[in-house]
This record gives sequence, structure tokens and C-alpha cells, in this order.
Amino acid sequence: MKMFQYLLGQKPILIVMLFINFFGTVYGYYWYGDQLKETPAHFYIFVPDSPTASLFFLIVIIGFLMKKNLPLIEALAIVTLFKYGIWAVIMNLLVLQINGTLPWQGYMLIASHFGMAIQGLLYSPYYRFKLRHLLIAAIWTLHNDVIDYVFGMMPKYSLLMNYISEIGYMTFWLSIISLLIAYFLVLKQKTNQLQLP
Repeated sequence: MKMFQYLLGQKPILIVMLFINFFGTVYGYYWYGDQLKETPAHFYIFVPDSPTASLFFLIVIIGFLMKKNLPLIEALAIVTLFKYGIWAVIMNLLVLQINGTLPWQGYMLIASHFGMAIQGLLYSPYYRFKLRHLLIAAIWTLHNDVIDYVFGMMPKYSLLMNYISEIGYMTFWLSIISLLIAYFLVLKQKTNQLQLP
């Protein structure tokens, strides 16, 4: 695993990850286009959760290519990539369970968002954030939950709106799990750190 993670830090792989996340981020913001048209301007930043998570990671990769760490962005990236990656997988599986079927786009979203969640974890040996950065990421993430489930700005899955209270509760705990994973993988595993090549 350590050798695999070492390879992930090599420049050619970082460039591939840069392009994958660039196109994924652009497509993600496009996917949210219809919902953003109905969203009050002051909530814009809180609505497109997944593409914003991949944007954080895109900035992290650019930093790595410049041999720089961006601790706050790294903390935001690992937490939001895992949270919204797993969230989208769960939502699409719920649609499949309720509806009995899922369009091909749903399977594409499951695969891409699962990959999104995993990539943030795989690069954890290269992150250099501290507890204060993770606390800011916690505020951002939990505040986003409030915006989504108190002000109704969550992504719209019409089949699941009857379960919105349960989804909001699950999302809160997914935020906590994501923060704990970031804490244990980065702040408690300092002996496993890798240097950028």
C-alpha cells in the first residue's frame, strides 16, 4: 500500500489526477445548473457539494505539482471528498432500492463518487494539515449540513424527499465519520507521512 501511495505522488500520476478532477469538477457544476437557477444567490457556495469537494482536491493536486502543501484546502478536501462521495453512493443505492431500477447515469455517479471518496483517502500520507485546519473544515462541513437540511438546499432526489429527515440525520453522522477519518489518517498517522517527490 505504501508503495502504491508513493506512486500516486509521482508527477505523471498527479497530472492524470489533475485532468480527471478538472473534468469531474466542471461536469459536477454543470450537473447542478438547474438547481442553481432556483437557488438564492447567497446559498450558491453551499449547493454544489461534490464539485466543490473535487475543486478542493484539484487545488491540492496543483499544490503538490508545485511541491507545496495547502493545509486548510487539504483538510477540506479529504473531509468533503469522503463525505459527499459516500453520500452520493448511498443516495443512488436508495433510489435503486425504492424504484427497483437506476438509469445508467446513476451507476456512473456511484462509480465516480466512490472513486472520489477513495482518492482523498489514498493521498492522506501527503497531507500536512493540523488540528486547527481540521476544525475549520468541521465548521464548514457541519454548517453546510445546516444549510442543506434546515434551509432546504440539499441536492434534489425527488424519490427520496419523503425520507428527508432520515437523510439529514444520516448526513450529519457521515460528516462526523468523515472528520474522524481525516483525524486518524493524518493527525494520528504522522509516522506514515510521505514526502512530495
